[in-house]
Amino acid sequence: MGAILTNRQAEELHKSIIAYLSANNLPNTAAALREELSLGDDVYDAATAKKYESLLEKKWTSVVRLQKKIMDLESRNIELQSEVDNATPTSLSKRNQDPTAWLPKTPPRHTLESHRDTVNCVAFHPIFSSIASGSDDYTIKIWDWELGELETTIKGHTRAILDLDYGGPRGRVLLASCSSDLTIKLWDPADAYKNIRTLPGHDHSVSAVRFIPSGSSSGNLLVSASRDKTLKIWDVTTGYCVKTLNGHSGWIRAVTPSSDGRFLLSTGDDMSARLWDISASNPESKQAMFGHEHYNECCALAPPASYQNFATLAGLKKPPPASSTAEFMATGSRDKTIRLWDARGTCLMTLVGHDNWVRDLIFHPGGKYLFSVSDDKSLRCWDLSQQGKCVKILRDVHEHFVTCIRWAPGIVKGEQATEEQNGGAVGTPKKAVAPEVQIRCVIATGGVDCKLKIFAN
Repeated sequence: MGAILTNRQAEELHKSIIAYLSANNLPNTAAALREELSLGDDVYDAATAKKYESLLEKKWTSVVRLQKKIMDLESRNIELQSEVDNATPTSLSKRNQDPTAWLPKTPPRHTLESHRDTVNCVAFHPIFSSIASGSDDYTIKIWDWELGELETTIKGHTRAILDLDYGGPRGRVLLASCSSDLTIKLWDPADAYKNIRTLPGHDHSVSAVRFIPSGSSSGNLLVSASRDKTLKIWDVTTGYCVKTLNGHSGWIRAVTPSSDGRFLLSTGDDMSARLWDISASNPESKQAMFGHEHYNECCALAPPASYQNFATLAGLKKPPPASSTAEFMATGSRDKTIRLWDARGTCLMTLVGHDNWVRDLIFHPGGKYLFSVSDDKSLRCWDLSQQGKCVKILRDVHEHFVTCIRWAPGIVKGEQATEEQNGGAVGTPKKAVAPEVQIRCVIATGGVDCKLKIFAN
């Protein structure tokens, strides 16, 4: 068999092996190899030994790094080939023009850095290009996501910030935050984010907070989820807790309201997801969904735009009416899977692909896709129109675990938008028809690397 290495390469390898053996307290083996190779002191002296002492280890680690890069590139190549195979000229042109077909891509538009610890949560202002982030460093930071600039830092909580949400009474936008310090705080963006109210009442960490959209209510309601196993509904105007919902037997990690404010979906450490009808005078869990094999981390209610795709998954002849706002939902778990459910508690499908805990979920408002982020550092896009097929993976979205993901709210056009910005003042023109809503294709993610990343079209 012919020699693979040249004489010079072979000589360098021999010297590196001898230097490695000597440096690792194997002098007899090194001496035996030197004798067999006839390397005397004139060829291999102390200076040569020093020169080659760590060369073998450096070469070895370089090879390992290159192998990993090759495997990552091969995996990326497979993903890109899959996208090409599934694409047609029509679909490609539509993706560029139609916001309902938009998928995030790397690199991110902005990487925002200022937090000193894990970013646990993000929230978009419903009107302006502001985004709030909450962290284990006890602070909330407000950014301009279009410019990628830090606007202000809010301090007030005494422990980690676990969740954030914008919302509030009609015509007035507030920011709500919750924390491991057992409290919920309300901040006024119109008054330099002044803390206007603190809501105590939970007996343990408050892990999630969401404003309840104004259906038949005034828009003053806020729901919180806690490690004390309860959900609480608050009147943000008075600061009073108006309802406490009991049913979970473990830490409730996530809660999300329906778009009409009638239903809540919650999930947590009891490995269940529960659907609540809070329009009833004495709300009880309407449906409990079990199936995950580890703690549940997140949940999301499907938008009516997705009902056509879900109807196919559920074997329905026609989709439910868009006026029914809690027909389908998704849950993500530490068992590395995502489950899709209907309102009767039937698991329609289990999405498998993540290599670690699934930490957060959002539905594309266009109704076709579900996005998930995970401790495997990836963001995955699942196509509901293709039986939940994973059609895109963004690997290494963050340098460490990805903790949260949010979609920018749609832009309301016309007189209603003017009314919202004017605070719904008396005499503001109103439309009888539904306002035009444009999908704003912006996603934000947060991670253990203390960074906030903005993906936009």
